[in-house]
Amino acid sequence: MLNRIANQIKKYFPAPEVSAHCDGPCGVYDPASARIYAEAVYSMTKKIADLESHVPSADDAAATVAYHNTLSRYIAIKEEQAQKTKEEVLILWTDYFKPDHLAEYPDLHDMFWKAAKLCSSCKVEVNLAHANQLLMEVQKIHEIFWKTKGRDVPWIKAS
Repeated sequence: MLNRIANQIKKYFPAPEVSAHCDGPCGVYDPASARIYAEAVYSMTKKIADLESHVPSADDAAATVAYHNTLSRYIAIKEEQAQKTKEEVLILWTDYFKPDHLAEYPDLHDMFWKAAKLCSSCKVEVNLAHANQLLMEVQKIHEIFWKTKGRDVPWIKAS
């Protein structure tokens, strides 16, 4: 009975054909996007910290609104970029790196775990030291990734 109902539903409401970029066979991975997102996290964290010296006086309503608008935009961007960094790092960790990489780089799991945790920290706080540490962890991942590919790729040094 249920099969007959399911078949009728499929007949009258067929599922559209879909396609997607797969996680496996193509093997196209690159840590560049994680690096760019991490740099944005650092930049926004720095801008938020610098904005603190520009808090308007309470009697200037327009300046106060502009300040809060700018601050909220910086925060939203910082959190979004931290989440994107985390997603990119986790894709590399779970999809690209394999057991033979772990044998060559035994601290790999710890490195990725720290990077993911730093992404979370950068989302919930304004801490320039953590944002810089995130850049450093992504730099390590970036360098190891390219070493596993047999190539050295220069890194833009974190400040």
